[in-house]
Amino acid sequence: MSASGGKGRRPINLALQGGGAHGAFTWGVLDRILEDDRLQIEAISGTSAGAMNAAVVADGIMRDGNEGARQCLRRFWKAVSDAGKKSPIQRTPIDIFMGNWSLDASPSYLFFDLLGRLASPYELNPLNLNPLQGLVEEMVDFERVRSCDRMKVFISATNVETGRVKVFDRRELTADMVMASACLPLLYQAVEIDGVPYWDGGYMGNPVLFPFFRGCSSDDVVIVQLNPITRKGSPKSAREILNRVNEITFNSSLLRDFRAIHFVSRLLEEGKLDESDYKKVLVHRIEAEEEIKPLGASSKVNAEWAFLEHLFEIGYRRADAWLDENFQHLGKRPTVDLKAMYQGENEHSRQ
Repeated sequence: MSASGGKGRRPINLALQGGGAHGAFTWGVLDRILEDDRLQIEAISGTSAGAMNAAVVADGIMRDGNEGARQCLRRFWKAVSDAGKKSPIQRTPIDIFMGNWSLDASPSYLFFDLLGRLASPYELNPLNLNPLQGLVEEMVDFERVRSCDRMKVFISATNVETGRVKVFDRRELTADMVMASACLPLLYQAVEIDGVPYWDGGYMGNPVLFPFFRGCSSDDVVIVQLNPITRKGSPKSAREILNRVNEITFNSSLLRDFRAIHFVSRLLEEGKLDESDYKKVLVHRIEAEEEIKPLGASSKVNAEWAFLEHLFEIGYRRADAWLDENFQHLGKRPTVDLKAMYQGENEHSRQ
């Protein structure tokens, strides 16, 4: 199965959120998309785990087309799981017995979580050891990624000094840039690139969408969303509050982009903008909020193979169902109703 665009293939742009081990859900989505002969991935924008998935796909496509990308993704996530076996942070026997994937009751998780709030990674890990970087360097041939001429790749990180998003293009991509995109500041020292420190891209672009607007021909942007947007009720426990703060923080940039896209689309519809200067973006979304909500933030560091396969299956099924329902709309209309999402804001602003 070739990754290059053939006649009749529908080009799409993929935007991959970050979310630690939950990135295995994105792996499932990608697997389903890559096996579909009707689709061509024109570009991928990724953050954190989404950045890793994007780099692996680009490497795999250059190795052996779409099938090569699918194989590389499986090998990558299996390697993540194998590396995770050495971690002191594991589920408790009770959680294993109860089928609970979260690590909220794990003494080692609670210890390291508390320790990370009391001391910085510069104090706890002065040698700046990060086994994930070695895994990424081993599993991804970045020279091959940089030479990929079959799709564009955009990786986002947050400039620590300016607080602005930095987008790394596939043509310059290195393992350090991918690790910068996944650098949580309470866990790892900032990744320096050309003397500039970077943190996780999720703070300012999870993921970034603007590279699609000028650099890609497809109007379709398919967002693979890991962080739930809505939760009913107010969290009460400290753990629930922190989890919700985490979700809101890592969705804020995406919601800001949604608002901007909706604003431009509305002005285009009203004839207030020149269509030759502005692009109408067709937004789509593949998510599994109802299945991911119960997992909790701690499950993002659970790298057990059974859990990753579970997330993969959810992602594959959700992508399959989404394609069955929405493939015919690609290139014609968005399947995310941004108008309904921001209707209240528009009415308030006009009063």
